[in-house]
Amino acid sequence: MKKIMFYCQHTLGIGHLVRSMEIVRHLVKDFQVCFIDGGEVIEGFKIPPGVEVINLPPIKTDTEFKQLNAIGNSETIEDILENRKNQLLSIFARYRPDILIIELFPFGRKKFTPELIPLVEAAKSTKTIVVSSLRDISITKKDKIAHEERVCGIMNQYFDVLLIHSDRKLIALEESFSRVSDIKSQVYYTGYVAQQSEVSAEKSAVAKKEKPIILVSVGGGRFGHDLLESVIETAPILKQNIPHHIQIFTGPFVPEEVFSKLKNKAKAQTNITIDKYTPNLIEYMEKADLSISMSGYNTTMNILTTGVKAMMMAFTGNSDREQTMRAEKLEKLGRIQMIRPEDLEPEKLASKIIEYLERQPKKLQLDFNGAEKTSAYLLQLLEKQKTIA
Repeated sequence: MKKIMFYCQHTLGIGHLVRSMEIVRHLVKDFQVCFIDGGEVIEGFKIPPGVEVINLPPIKTDTEFKQLNAIGNSETIEDILENRKNQLLSIFARYRPDILIIELFPFGRKKFTPELIPLVEAAKSTKTIVVSSLRDISITKKDKIAHEERVCGIMNQYFDVLLIHSDRKLIALEESFSRVSDIKSQVYYTGYVAQQSEVSAEKSAVAKKEKPIILVSVGGGRFGHDLLESVIETAPILKQNIPHHIQIFTGPFVPEEVFSKLKNKAKAQTNITIDKYTPNLIEYMEKADLSISMSGYNTTMNILTTGVKAMMMAFTGNSDREQTMRAEKLEKLGRIQMIRPEDLEPEKLASKIIEYLERQPKKLQLDFNGAEKTSAYLLQLLEKQKTIA
């Protein structure tokens, strides 16, 4: 069986990890997979059977996006990156993959260049196919010209393939990265990568809930606290007008003091339940009458594939327009309603929620087979390489 080494670094939320693991879930049917996780380990996160997972010394970014921070490690970031680089090279030499997949880089993860360039150089010295795995929207930078020049340079020097996990009918990469035509690597749109709902005890438990649900989530939980607070403050108003129960997931990385504050705010409200994390969020989506969330990639896919009504607030930290672009596009198409900062006043938000529950969002016909198509495409690449050889 052919082998894939898959590198994923999540620094803020869990979106990159969730999407990557969904791809791996399908790769493992046709490949032997070694998955390298460079971020904080998430308790309860589901790993597909048969996948070898190696956790590097974990790194995250600070909330100002200015520097990398080690998690539970007193060494300097420079020393940790050096150690991680050596570990990656050792794994590569031992595993000898046919394909190396690196998620997001070089379109993002610039701070991880010291460990990633030596890795792709090692891969290029062999017959390993080097692949960049990218979501629908590139990271948008203030220094756009320099950023795109750098990305094109690295792609053209080291990468054989760019996989874009999007459907051009909704979002083309050119909308966030103007120099796609300058990339000499093979460029392939896989379609969107969507999570599959599984038969589970939690799914059965969710399905049996008698009251209709308003589901509230903010991804990893390091941000979006203002949205959660606002929803909690609307609870008494909503209780007087609609019978729904509000299920909030704060995210596994929510600061403990924030989680305690939210729990205290909600303790007098009988129509709210607050938990940190569920690996089965899509089961709640299937049950919910309404989803209130940020507009990250995976949450958006869950919304689109389940058909749940959705109100979305874009994360705008670090001046990145990724979530704003996605939410604005979907709102324009009549699929979701955006929540803007001025909408967070409790009376106003409650009114919007009650009114939106009466609407019927438009359905979008998109390609959600990105994980399956990724595996099929990589198999074709290896077959083509074998034929040429």
